[in-house]
Amino acid sequence: MEGLVMTGQLLLSLSILIAVHEWGHFITARMFNIRVEKFYLFFDFLFPMANVANFALFKYKKGDTEYGIGWFPLGGYVKIAGMVDESMDKDQMKEPPKPDEFRSKPAWQRLIVMLGGIIVNVIVGIFVFICVMYFIGDYHLPMKLVNENGGIEALAIAQKIGLQTGDKIVKVNGQEFEYFESLTKPDVLISGGSYYTVERGEKIIDIPLPEDFIENFDRRKAAESFMRPRASTLVAEVSDKIKIKDEAGEEKTVPTVASQIGLKKDDQIIAINEKPVRYLDEIREIVSKPADSVSISVARGADTLTLKGSYKNHTVLGFAAAGIKREDFVHIEYSLGESIIKGPGRGMEVLALQAKSIWKLVTGKISVRTISSPIGIAQAYGGTWDWERFWRMTGLISLALAFMNLLPIPGLDGGYVVFLLYEMITGREPSEKVFENSIKVGMALLLLLMVFAFSNDIVKLFSN
Repeated sequence: MEGLVMTGQLLLSLSILIAVHEWGHFITARMFNIRVEKFYLFFDFLFPMANVANFALFKYKKGDTEYGIGWFPLGGYVKIAGMVDESMDKDQMKEPPKPDEFRSKPAWQRLIVMLGGIIVNVIVGIFVFICVMYFIGDYHLPMKLVNENGGIEALAIAQKIGLQTGDKIVKVNGQEFEYFESLTKPDVLISGGSYYTVERGEKIIDIPLPEDFIENFDRRKAAESFMRPRASTLVAEVSDKIKIKDEAGEEKTVPTVASQIGLKKDDQIIAINEKPVRYLDEIREIVSKPADSVSISVARGADTLTLKGSYKNHTVLGFAAAGIKREDFVHIEYSLGESIIKGPGRGMEVLALQAKSIWKLVTGKISVRTISSPIGIAQAYGGTWDWERFWRMTGLISLALAFMNLLPIPGLDGGYVVFLLYEMITGREPSEKVFENSIKVGMALLLLLMVFAFSNDIVKLFSN
């Protein structure tokens, strides 16, 4: 079910963004009286093979344009008359140019048409950020609260770089910071030389992040593999039964020790097997060691009780501790004016991060293994439908699509832009053969990149 929710959110988001991107090309083409033959959400062929499996799920014609929804949900396109594009319709190019064709228009008009989709994606991305800031605002977890409540719980990846449970992180890259999420900001994780300054007992220690840190890090699962605020031993919920997997990988339902011994919500656990505890991670460490029975001391109101039970047929404790609550977050609200000012800034931060990431890929400072396919992107939406997260992701992806489409790769808008700039500077059009061959090479590269990205995410999926 979670997979369907993730897929549904991704498809809805991409449908919106592809539609507005192609509308950007469509509307700029129509501004210059260029005929648009097709406007399709998704491909009505097996991209990039334009003559394979040609059919649409839905289509209708209005004027000169056929509007439709293709069956291959990894993109979309507008077929502009007199232009070689994803459809690779070369027959039209053999005929004499017509006044309402792309190739008959001045280079500057063609340049605007090619930039139309990118411009609209930037505008939409910034508009989404403005709306999110105005209607939702920002939620931040104060680092001061985290440090006052025992610091961080260092998980596998954090331990590998030298962090320890109980560390109180006081600076990032030598700068003081206010909120917990600053620790896992993308610009921190991909920057060479990044480091955390931690307070560990009486010592102040710098913990550097390895240059290739981002390759082994999934920000979406930071709370499961990197770090999270330490949770107290206050019981928030007790389960009667829990589903677990046995040694053979089969799922089964087992009763819990917590329900057997009478543990209750709002109990404060103060000791496990006579060992004092203050944090949930201390409980995990104690109960991870094999034992036939357990003794839990709790403060319940004004009383202190000792609850004893056996693990026989009860293979898990089965309670949830009170961690970070919604009310612990600081909610920042923005006026319409503040949102209009800050929205574009938030968008520019996304674009700057994209540029920084691409540069590090090109220079080999981060691995191509960090590239994600739609599988990885879908996971970022989460397994529950959350409109706040959906719109934040949609704004981010809109700007990412704008940036990626601007890259000078034939087959992307940026590839066409390069040819048009060459024509405007030299006064000469590239030969039709060179242009067509470059499109084929570009599409082949994009297909290989897509296959590689899918393989990356599939490997990650099965290794988790």
